[in-house]
Amino acid sequence: MTQTVIVLTEDTLLDTDVHQIVGHYTGRDVQYRVLVPAETHRNVLVEVINHLGMLDLREVWEDVTERHPDESRARAEATEALRLSVARLERSGAAAEGVVVQGDPLPALSRAVGDLSAAEVVVVTEPKMLDDTFRRDWASRAREALGVPVLHLYTGSTIIG
Repeated sequence: MTQTVIVLTEDTLLDTDVHQIVGHYTGRDVQYRVLVPAETHRNVLVEVINHLGMLDLREVWEDVTERHPDESRARAEATEALRLSVARLERSGAAAEGVVVQGDPLPALSRAVGDLSAAEVVVVTEPKMLDDTFRRDWASRAREALGVPVLHLYTGSTIIG
């Protein structure tokens, strides 16, 4: 019986992310549903603190100087991230499809888990010092709200949050 795994990612899945995700489900009949949010609202202060905590000064500068993306640009970026992520999953031999979601991705994630009777959720993000510490990151919030296992991967690494 095929199981559905929902993958929530804030950006394009990298090859290392796909390798970890697909490798985690080796030997199981799995199809992936990828969700990519088109985010237009950011909390600049939180982003600056997160990047300072990771000593990523280039990102701090971008946080301060970059404007909020408009809705059409955010949707276009999310659509491209989705297209590339699904293509990478398919290239690895996985069955995958996806959708761009607006705003806070947790309501869309909750609906997808219910509608698809998903077995598990994988959340792929960059480390976020404040959100991770205070458990306000997507994975922690999903664990609180959903009745399925939630795996949190940090993009481009083998670190599991």
